[in-house]
Amino acid sequence: MPAAGLACAAAVLGGALACLFLPTLAWAPLRWACCLLGALAWLWPGRLRLVGALLFGFGWAGLHAGWALAAQLPQAREAREAQVSGQVVGLPDHEARRTRFQFRVDARAPPPLRGRLLQLSWYDDYDADRPGPRMALKPGAHWSFQLRLRAPRGLSNPGGGDFGRYALAQRIAAPGYVRAPQLARELVPAAGIDAWRGRAAARIEAAGPSASSRFVRALALGDTRGLDDADWNVLRAVGLTHLIAISGFHVGLVAGFAAWLAVALWWLAPALGRCWPRPQAAAVAAVLGAAGYAAVAGFALPTVRTLLMITVVAVARLARRATGLWQALALALLAVLLADPLAVLQAGFWLSFAGVAWLLWCLPEQGGAGQWLRGFLSAQGVATVGLLPLAAVLFNQASLAGPLANLLAIPWWSLVVVPLSLLGTGLEVLHAGAGGWAWRAAAACFEPSWRLFAGMAESPFALWWLPEPRSHALPLALLGAFWLLLPRGLPGRPLALLLWLPLLWPPRELPGPGGVELQVLDVGQGLAVVVRTARHALLYDAGPAVRDGYDAGERAVLPALRALGVARLDRVGVSHADQDHAGGWPAVQAVVPVALSLAPAGAPLAVDAPCLAGEGWSWDGVDFRFLHPPPHFPYLRNEASCVLRIASRHGAVLLPGDAGEVIEQRLLREARQLRADVVVVPHHGSGGSSSAGFVAATGARLALVAAGYGNRFGHPRAEVVERWRRHGAEVLETPRSGAIRVWLDEDGIAVRERRAWKARLWDPVEQEDSSL
Repeated sequence: MPAAGLACAAAVLGGALACLFLPTLAWAPLRWACCLLGALAWLWPGRLRLVGALLFGFGWAGLHAGWALAAQLPQAREAREAQVSGQVVGLPDHEARRTRFQFRVDARAPPPLRGRLLQLSWYDDYDADRPGPRMALKPGAHWSFQLRLRAPRGLSNPGGGDFGRYALAQRIAAPGYVRAPQLARELVPAAGIDAWRGRAAARIEAAGPSASSRFVRALALGDTRGLDDADWNVLRAVGLTHLIAISGFHVGLVAGFAAWLAVALWWLAPALGRCWPRPQAAAVAAVLGAAGYAAVAGFALPTVRTLLMITVVAVARLARRATGLWQALALALLAVLLADPLAVLQAGFWLSFAGVAWLLWCLPEQGGAGQWLRGFLSAQGVATVGLLPLAAVLFNQASLAGPLANLLAIPWWSLVVVPLSLLGTGLEVLHAGAGGWAWRAAAACFEPSWRLFAGMAESPFALWWLPEPRSHALPLALLGAFWLLLPRGLPGRPLALLLWLPLLWPPRELPGPGGVELQVLDVGQGLAVVVRTARHALLYDAGPAVRDGYDAGERAVLPALRALGVARLDRVGVSHADQDHAGGWPAVQAVVPVALSLAPAGAPLAVDAPCLAGEGWSWDGVDFRFLHPPPHFPYLRNEASCVLRIASRHGAVLLPGDAGEVIEQRLLREARQLRADVVVVPHHGSGGSSSAGFVAATGARLALVAAGYGNRFGHPRAEVVERWRRHGAEVLETPRSGAIRVWLDEDGIAVRERRAWKARLWDPVEQEDSSL
């Protein structure tokens, strides 16, 4: 068994996965021992070679994870400001009111930040009516900033993104934002490959008036900054996200063209063959062309993977050794894992290597020029079946229109639009401004196809959102895909579809009749609660939103509803109109069908009816009733909050919104109505709520606090938390617990804290003990 064979490459990958998806990082001496002993066993011929590769993958990935975590900003330094200088990395993303960019700190910075990569935002002033000095930020330039930084930390919700995982994979030491923009200074003008990419992107945008130029930028340079949420929604709906940015196929085109140029040069000048054989020259030219274009594309993972595969084949050609496609794939996989084992945390890694592996296994080489159509259709079928399990787990969605859209897009975009885009880029390298006509032609060819796909995306059957599956669903679905793609004569192939059921129809864990489930989402400094009975769903508040910035409705609430399998909402109650509670409501309202929406009378919100004390309804043996505000109560923001009590035969839940002590005293006039087993602590645990009488009247066994990590208000207040505990309640907080899921059924109260349930080594709570 060769040390660089496919089996050993798979063993290294398995070891890396086993390490990186543990709840905590392995002990440092154990990581070193696995790495060193595993390398010896892997390289030494014998039966233990696979075991050695597995141990090496475990130790090597663990060492990289430990170094990356140790490089992150310590939580103890989060509240401080830092004056740093460094270089803008990549292409800054200029939005309506902010610019997002990555920043590599110079070696002269303080030790915790020296040489680190930061993810920064630069905001306009609140009263600005036009973009500020941030628009002068250019890729590759050196700047000096005063920054406010924090440790990498993401929200933890069903179906939501994980910034901690992203930060670890990208080696981001800290996110933050620019303070005192008037003190920002450009030290050295833009230079380097990123500066060239920025100039080329600007020239593509200026080359023609076509709106499709933003897609040409993505195809030519890997620059997706011009694509908005609507564009990505269309691409997801028709399953074309893998084609719109630079892929390995693009790099292969450039490498093939470079090799063809070398062959043509050797044909025109036969004397060159005496110095260097033509096949070897073509191989080197292919590598150089692929490397140059990978640099232009910002060294995205698909381009790096293809570059490595081309390099492997070229080295074999230079050494006059035959290398099969499987061997090339194995060597490329090993090269990626050796250079960056944390790449396995990125979706692109899996889609890239899995896609190539499926095609190599299912589509052996066929002779005859007439086989191209059959091969193309077979490749499309293999990609659809083989990659569907990965797409479903990585993105919680499946595109039913994807096979047809890919059938049309792959030949047109890959054989017409992409070559024109690449031709423009190549001409731009030779002379600034020479590629404009090719880019305009690419945009003109792209435009009609985009109109077609946008129409397909509007079909209600285009995109199928899937509930969050269990951990065993992916291996079963992959086994089912393998079974389906076995030779046709094999009996029982239709039975493979049964293995897909845990992935496509996972259990939703709905409460039984008379039971109720409560999920307090982790939305930062705000509140969003999903309440489900056996056949109904309620959303109470929708989280915060910032104009032209973070929207919890879009980023947290909608993914959570999809992951929970909630396709429609029977009720939405917005406690009041403050942005930390109502900011995400428009995003939810625009996407999810809502039978009835409620808010306090007089609140400036688009709802169907007011919430009024005494009014209520019953679902599946569970009673819902508003306790506040009464009729004719003026809208007083927090004090007008809709206070909702949910009562079942297994217990009660109280949702008081941001009601303060004045309203609490009013509700105490009928103290019996406040009895509840579970209470969402009012006003995020502020000092102006949770009075002693109110806390005692609830008799709560569980008090849930929804607040943002390190928020500037100091919520929840220590004295408030102590007050709830003193009256017998267990207090859980979303900053530490993530989303908190509570069931009230015949078994009593059950609680699941998402950070503990889905513990990962990059979680800040775990870092405190395991980042050595």
